Amino acid sequence: MTGTPSAPLNYLNADYGVRSWLLTKDHKRIGLLYLASITIFFALGGLAALMIRLELLTPAGDLLRDDNYNKMFTAHGVIMIFLFLIPSIPAVIGNFMLPLMIGAKDLAFPRLNLASWYIFNIGALFAAWALLAGGIDTGWTFYTPYSTMSSNSNVLSGAFGAFITGFASILTGVNFIATIHRMRAPGLTWNRLPLFVWAMYATSIIFILGTPVIAITLLLMMIERAFHIGLFDPALGGDPILFQHLFWFYSHPAVYIMILPSMGVISEIITCFSRNRIFGYSFIAASSIAIALIGFLVWGHHMFVSGQSANASLIFSLLSFFVAIPSAIKVFNWTATLYGGSIRLQAPMVYALGFIGLFTIGGLTGLFLSTLATDVHLHDTYFVVAHFHYIMVGGALMGYLGAIHFWWPKMTGRLYNETLAKIAAIIVFVGFNLTFFPQFVLGFLGMPRRYHVYPDEFQVLNVFSTAGASILGIGYLLPVLYLVWSMRYGPKAEANHWDAVGLEWQTPSPPPTENFDHTPVVTSEPYDYREPVEVKKVA
Repeated sequence: MTGTPSAPLNYLNADYGVRSWLLTKDHKRIGLLYLASITIFFALGGLAALMIRLELLTPAGDLLRDDNYNKMFTAHGVIMIFLFLIPSIPAVIGNFMLPLMIGAKDLAFPRLNLASWYIFNIGALFAAWALLAGGIDTGWTFYTPYSTMSSNSNVLSGAFGAFITGFASILTGVNFIATIHRMRAPGLTWNRLPLFVWAMYATSIIFILGTPVIAITLLLMMIERAFHIGLFDPALGGDPILFQHLFWFYSHPAVYIMILPSMGVISEIITCFSRNRIFGYSFIAASSIAIALIGFLVWGHHMFVSGQSANASLIFSLLSFFVAIPSAIKVFNWTATLYGGSIRLQAPMVYALGFIGLFTIGGLTGLFLSTLATDVHLHDTYFVVAHFHYIMVGGALMGYLGAIHFWWPKMTGRLYNETLAKIAAIIVFVGFNLTFFPQFVLGFLGMPRRYHVYPDEFQVLNVFSTAGASILGIGYLLPVLYLVWSMRYGPKAEANHWDAVGLEWQTPSPPPTENFDHTPVVTSEPYDYREPVEVKKVA
């Protein structure tokens, strides 16, 4: 079937039926398929977080038993990291926008792209089954000996699920790198690439180099658990520190898999809504690559109290400070872009400004944990929990929501309620700080993480944290409601709703299946808001 004559033909109405979606090779439809999948998992992870915060409302363990509490925070961590945050921006926004932003008709390997979605869902189903059918009580890190001998839960199924989803990340990374190298529009040189594309490129490097390490590590852990071969468990002659080295060699770069795409999004939003050319384009682009590379050299700061040598800890501490430099470059350049700009406080911009504030706090507190002397005191306390969430939720998730709101008119051809969107962004910002800032204080005072029973003197701060989580939940629910509403009832969006520059805004909203009627030729410098973007077309 084709679209009606009254409706311009686009990727949404070019074909109908479940089969057309499940067998599609259109990168835009695959992006929406990923959006549907990760939204479901975000809801499940949010329910687990709700149970955790309700349990911590009182000092006594009166809602969950200790083993069920362990399973609940494991479910929250595994779902939110492996099934939501890692695929969120790359698989949804990257899939949808990257070809449009470089003037391509699709990704380099469309079939591989669809295969990545199926692989992701197969792995997710294994993990979800493990979490729901008895649970996993190892924590999201799968530390030995819990994951090898001590646990009686569904460790093998959960680890196998994470193992499978890793292949989806690898396929996505290969696809993105090939597309960026080989399918850029004429005139779109490396010095003219959108900063979001640079962020996707850096993220893809981590996908390809880091994901095989965690895949092999999980495979070895499963072999040890299934066949009792001594690899990591000291009871079998294994080395648990080896597992930590292998795990964090991937998992700290995985932090940048989650945060680098958000940084790319913020670069696009800041320059658009300040109507100002991005300050220090080359430095922001180079800092993305620097973060990806240096991020592989800092994993040891997770192991300051594990018994590694003092010299190794000193080196890892120094390198951890180095990785903060390119992140700081981005924040300074975003701030400089805002200076002298004509700022429009629309919903994506509110999310972007919230990102800068929350990420800055998260990054600065990370320096405390990178310092040997302070980490000994703060290790495995709620200070770490707060720092992690300021980066992952305050950073990665704020960037994701900003991206959804920024490109929603392009993706759907519809407009959402701007007032509700601003209210939701403010609720998220307030709720987030009320949830996690008290946890910095809790950690400094000595409350350990992963405990569901705690001394009475910590209750007041935990009540604040649970109240904040309730507000945060409302802030996350609102966008779901008004975005779904907008898909049917929202006003139609123009091709360039935000008056932004970039190739994705030179095609109708929603875009046609082939993205562009003619191959665009770029002749303008990036983010030049002083003059209209000059884009020529060739057959």
